[in-house]
Amino acid sequence: MGQALFYHLTRAPLEVTLAMLLEKSLQRGWRVAVRGREAARLDWLDQKLWLGPEEAFLPHGLAGSENDADQPVLLTSSAELPNGAACLISVDGAEVTAAEVAALERVCILFDGRDGDAVQTARVQWKALTGAGAAAQYWSEESGRWEMKAES
Repeated sequence: MGQALFYHLTRAPLEVTLAMLLEKSLQRGWRVAVRGREAARLDWLDQKLWLGPEEAFLPHGLAGSENDADQPVLLTSSAELPNGAACLISVDGAEVTAAEVAALERVCILFDGRDGDAVQTARVQWKALTGAGAAAQYWSEESGRWEMKAES
């Protein structure tokens, strides 16, 4: 049984935190799906990941090709995980179910602390997932480093 980790972004931008989590996930041998809500935003993330430093290259691709199953990191707006992901990272309020939390090694939910709607969406997700029995942790970078602030 996995767990959901909520990351409240207040200092580092989404693409920096995402790259850090992707690197750690790949080091664990996990395939990852990054689930967003809008194709344009996923395309933007794809470009940001390609522009990272060469020594920190993150192999990834956008969903929709015949190579989706081969991608170590797949950026998608779909509920399906054709790359056999062990880790799901939700951005921009993309939906996550308690069944996914139970089935996967890890689910990460990243949300922008400067966006009131994003904070409210994360609160609703926290209540829904923990209410369904999913294990969850809330992490904040407010102090300048990541610290766990709550656990359920």
